[in-house]
Amino acid sequence: MPAALIVAYGNPLRSDDGLAWRAADALAPKFSESDVEIFRLHQLTPELADTVRNFGTVIFVDAASCDGIQNKPGMIRLEEVRGGTSEPARFSHVLSPTKVLDLALQLYRASPRAFIITVTGEKFDHGDSLSAPVASALPELVARIEHLIKQSDP
Repeated sequence: MPAALIVAYGNPLRSDDGLAWRAADALAPKFSESDVEIFRLHQLTPELADTVRNFGTVIFVDAASCDGIQNKPGMIRLEEVRGGTSEPARFSHVLSPTKVLDLALQLYRASPRAFIITVTGEKFDHGDSLSAPVASALPELVARIEHLIKQSDP
């Protein structure tokens, strides 16, 4: 089992929301399958907690919506997160990375080192191309994820 898991999620047919899948495609040839496993998902679901428990490092990759001047299109954000935050449970089939980690901790007593890395999107309408600011951020996003993986090597 690889030491690291990359969870790239979003909708590749909704313009910038497909960013994580593009990053996953760029990262796949950089690592062997024995070092890094890459999932491409449309959304996070409770079942992912069972997978997450088997890894030392988990990196969640997603596009984020623009929430004002502080968060311009193409901006990359990296945050280390952990389970056990007691995020309120919601009756939904869409989960946050923190809730997936909460489930892994509650159900399996697993607490991998985890990160959320996002790029602020500009365009989320139908289409398979990235906006210019998001496309420009893709190489840096890939480099940051590579760096996180290399730091996580035992």
